Amino acid sequence: ELTQQMWDAKNMMCAADPRHGRYLTASALFRGRMSSKEVDEQMLNVQNKNSSYFVEWIPNNVKSSICDIPPRGLKMSGTFLGNSTAVQEMFKRVSEQFTAMFRRKAFLHWYTGEGMDEMEFTEAESNMNDLVSEYQQYQDASAEEEGEYEEEA
Repeated sequence: ELTQQMWDAKNMMCAADPRHGRYLTASALFRGRMSSKEVDEQMLNVQNKNSSYFVEWIPNNVKSSICDIPPRGLKMSGTFLGNSTAVQEMFKRVSEQFTAMFRRKAFLHWYTGEGMDEMEFTEAESNMNDLVSEYQQYQDASAEEEGEYEEEA
């Protein structure tokens, strides 16, 4: 049950639905008395059921670990950390809001008054757009395209 809750979109701390992307990597950290065999089975089960939500070109991209000592006041707990291409949704929203405000130069004087240059904002916007493009590339990539990326590097 703890494993299912970890992977549930409602329990994510970011407003990006992981079902709209693919996991590049993920880590599940458990605390409390539990069987490592059961944890491994549960994690494998989640991956097998949702294989379309994981990139196939990164093998063994989900790791889990267990600490026997439970957190104070609880029998067990779990922490999930995932790198999903779905996060680009959030970056796109932030970028759109930033662009709208930056065009109007809203609040810009507060930053330039403290020594920032307007060009730093333009550069940050460009970096954000590059990040969105990169996540989109990763989402669309398949194992067959591996050689293409090696040539670019």
